[in-house]
Amino acid sequence: MKVKTILVTQPQPEGDKSPYFDLAQKCNVKIDFRPFIQIEGISGPEFRKEKINIGDHTAVIITSRSSIDHYFRMCKEMRVKVPEDMKYFCISESTAFYLQKYVQYRKRKIFHGKQTVNALMDVIKKHRYENFILPCSDIHKEEIADKLEQQKIKYTKAVMYKTVAANLKDLEKVNYDVVVFFSPSGIKSLLKNFPDFKQNKTRIACFGITTADAVKEAGLKLDIHAPNPKAPSMTMALEQYIIAANKAK
Repeated sequence: MKVKTILVTQPQPEGDKSPYFDLAQKCNVKIDFRPFIQIEGISGPEFRKEKINIGDHTAVIITSRSSIDHYFRMCKEMRVKVPEDMKYFCISESTAFYLQKYVQYRKRKIFHGKQTVNALMDVIKKHRYENFILPCSDIHKEEIADKLEQQKIKYTKAVMYKTVAANLKDLEKVNYDVVVFFSPSGIKSLLKNFPDFKQNKTRIACFGITTADAVKEAGLKLDIHAPNPKAPSMTMALEQYIIAANKAK
């Protein structure tokens, strides 16, 4: 079965440069983007149940723009004044730059890694005696927390926002040849919006082992999986599949 349409369950990339745009042009396919999950902030009363005093901490570990937004939102809601000497440890330079929305960038102690947890940990270990707070979602990877514990670095995990299913009812009568997932939450959103979902001729692509497991646990057929030895990225796996499918008679 040929592939003509693809739905990527993530926000559309900003700007005009993306491997998905290149894929659409190269393989002559239509690619749409639609997030299947969204972020909602946890309320002050909910956060108080965690019994965390934000003001006790001297450094913040930042893993995403959402964690920045909700850290400062929660500080405002809890009436916590963020000290000027607070240290910020960000997963990447671009995430660090996003802090300019809330603080004067050049006047703050801001450190960043190079996109990976290991690179961020290398920076954190140089400041291991700080008292860190880790703003996160209710659904999150434990990699950073595990490494902090391994290094016996003092930190507090603070759930400040949550991942919920987006409303997808407008897609009820829309069919795509391939739907691409990146997290188990995306699969949960699909089934929450469409409890009677039938895969039929739709091919399902996913990135990562946990997402693949979620596809199978939902009783769905997994057709395209990345990363794999021949395709380290999702777009490469899609391209290889499309070329093979569209050549078939």
